[in-house]
Amino acid sequence: MAKADYYETLGVARNASEAELKKAYRRLAMKHHPDRNAGDKDAEHKFKEAKEAYDVLSDAQKRAAYDQFGHAGVDPSMGGGGFHAAGGAAGFGDIFGDIFGDIFGGGRRGGGRTAAHGADLRYNLELNLEDAVRGTEVKVRVPTMVRCETCEGTGAKPGSAPTSCGTCGGHGQVRMQQGFFSIQQTCPACHGRGQVINDPCTTCHGQGRQRQTKTLSVKIPAGIDSGDQIRLAGEGEAGEHGAPPGDLYVHIRIKPHAIFKREQDDLYCEMPVSFPTLALGGELEVPTLDGRAKLKIPPETQTEKLFRMRGKGVKNVRSGHVGDLFCRVSVETPVKLNKRQKEILQEFEEVTHGGGSRHNPRAESWAGKIKSFLDDIVS
Repeated sequence: MAKADYYETLGVARNASEAELKKAYRRLAMKHHPDRNAGDKDAEHKFKEAKEAYDVLSDAQKRAAYDQFGHAGVDPSMGGGGFHAAGGAAGFGDIFGDIFGDIFGGGRRGGGRTAAHGADLRYNLELNLEDAVRGTEVKVRVPTMVRCETCEGTGAKPGSAPTSCGTCGGHGQVRMQQGFFSIQQTCPACHGRGQVINDPCTTCHGQGRQRQTKTLSVKIPAGIDSGDQIRLAGEGEAGEHGAPPGDLYVHIRIKPHAIFKREQDDLYCEMPVSFPTLALGGELEVPTLDGRAKLKIPPETQTEKLFRMRGKGVKNVRSGHVGDLFCRVSVETPVKLNKRQKEILQEFEEVTHGGGSRHNPRAESWAGKIKSFLDDIVS
């Protein structure tokens, strides 16, 4: 049985443009696709005919041969299995992607090889609070893969050079024909590079990179906090065969401080204060990251009171806003008292207790609540 004319199969004129060919093929592929016509042998046959016609007419050289010699001018076995360079004429896989890419917003992805970047690296850096608040510069030693100096990253022995891959023709990808499906995949011979190294470098064994520990200077901006990271572009691992390097990410962790606790831009500290100072008032010397500062304690200050010292916190690394220092005072109970000290405290307890709520309003209020609670239980 003679094959149908390819132009008649697609329903286009012999002078049809590439756009008209593609449009006609899309229409037929959608109409007769086996997934939409399960079990329909006639639809499957028409689908294969349309695919065969488009494979020939979409290739300029094949189309010219077909126009001059008809079916005898094109290879009848062009649909056979095997690898084909990905840079050839568009096949069913490409058009199928076009059809459904238009519907779902994908679209056709260009073939060809792309150089893979080297891996990104992570370095965990611990800083003390003072360096994090003021900013500093630190040296870090990072074990990584760097470009081979012997072959300058090519992977080939000096005096030689990589050659184009014979399997994919330098494209880095091949097309596998399975029935009427055309699948594009990475070339198994060159692993997507498009080149092969016949005489590898003896230093890096053809990788174009070698392991090395390098020392880097990292500038720490003032105000950085735990969880922040600093990106050093191009300081990650070198890519294979001259591919661009990855990045280095320095992750920051602030060590616990002996005095201060940091919460975002604010600092907190706790100051033990004697009972007489809280009762009579006074002045405390408070540590800050800028040195000593004076804090006035008003008379009759209760323990656990929080004092705020504005502008004594941390300058935000992004906004520049400066936080505050919060100082919590807590009464320190004296220990290891001698006899005389105990007598004085006992006398003080007696004279203040006699004053009732005048001297101890919170204690008297608490005692009243307890009495009311117990009376309710008894009654």
